[in-house]
Amino acid sequence: MNIDVNAFLSTLPIMGKGMLGIFAVTVVIVAAMMLLNRAGSANSEEQ
Repeated sequence: MNIDVNAFLSTLPIMGKGMLGIFAVTVVIVAAMMLLNRAGSANSEEQ
């Protein structure tokens, strides 16, 4: 089994961008859930 180190090193920036994208989407989803939770609990207190 041959490992092409140059090919691996050239794909690292692409992998980094993908992981950063996944992290960003996760943060957005968590923030949206927290906002919806606060909006829902404030709405239930009014009733």
